[in-house]
Amino acid sequence: MFTPRPQNPALAIALMLLATVFIAATTLLAKALGTGRLGPDLHPLQISQGRFLFGFLAVSLATLALRPRFHRPLWPLHVVRSVFGWGGVTLMFAAVAFIPLSDATAISFLNPVFAMILAILFLGERVGPVRWSAAAIAFVGALILLRPGPASFQPAALLALAAAVVMVAEIACVKRLSGREGPFQILLINNAIGLSVASLAAYWVWQMPTGPQWAALAGIGVLMAAAQACYVNAVARADASLVVPFSYATLVFAALYDLAVFGVVPDAVSVAGALVIVAGGALLAWREGRLRP
Repeated sequence: MFTPRPQNPALAIALMLLATVFIAATTLLAKALGTGRLGPDLHPLQISQGRFLFGFLAVSLATLALRPRFHRPLWPLHVVRSVFGWGGVTLMFAAVAFIPLSDATAISFLNPVFAMILAILFLGERVGPVRWSAAAIAFVGALILLRPGPASFQPAALLALAAAVVMVAEIACVKRLSGREGPFQILLINNAIGLSVASLAAYWVWQMPTGPQWAALAGIGVLMAAAQACYVNAVARADASLVVPFSYATLVFAALYDLAVFGVVPDAVSVAGALVIVAGGALLAWREGRLRP
């Protein structure tokens, strides 16, 4: 029988912050691959396949070295989680090829809002004025980043918006799995299923990568596997309402990476939209924590 990880909030927060460093780096590499910086543009489906290929290899090697104990998997939930994870990652990789990393990352922080909406629709939860206000604030931030004017609208931002919706379902699956199975088991199964799905999807768009592109794909896979390990361990060691707000640090690292590598300086609209989304998301996370018994 699986024994849940002991609660350690300080370690959980540190792991979540480390995960943000890795996640921002994967989007940076995905942008380089999708914008021709390392060779011919690679399709987001192929980038996603590379992420799962090298992620699976990294987790497999770590599993062979550490030999963790495995337990009976909850296969249906693993399949659902992996499909949602693949979809979210692919949509995000597509988005960052067209819009600044900070914009795509900020839009992805609508996760708590969509989680609240899903809880209303499928769990019948009642939502008070504070939670509705937090959701409204976050949506205003998303509208700012979408730049809805005819001359400035960013269609690609809708890809990041879709990624945020899909990733909500994956987060819910991860939280449930983390209370039943060990992190290595969750990661190994996820990357194996994700690799199968991603390979089928990438078959029609696959092209031979250049040497630097192979290196970047390997970097995405290894970094994403490391981020997953940190994330799964974080949510297993503390309440999600405590650790998830620290994922907003991804926005800081994404902006720094974009500035250092691509010379992209966030404009006033990007900064304003990001701050509004973070404010709404943080308020919602705080309220969820207060409501938790």
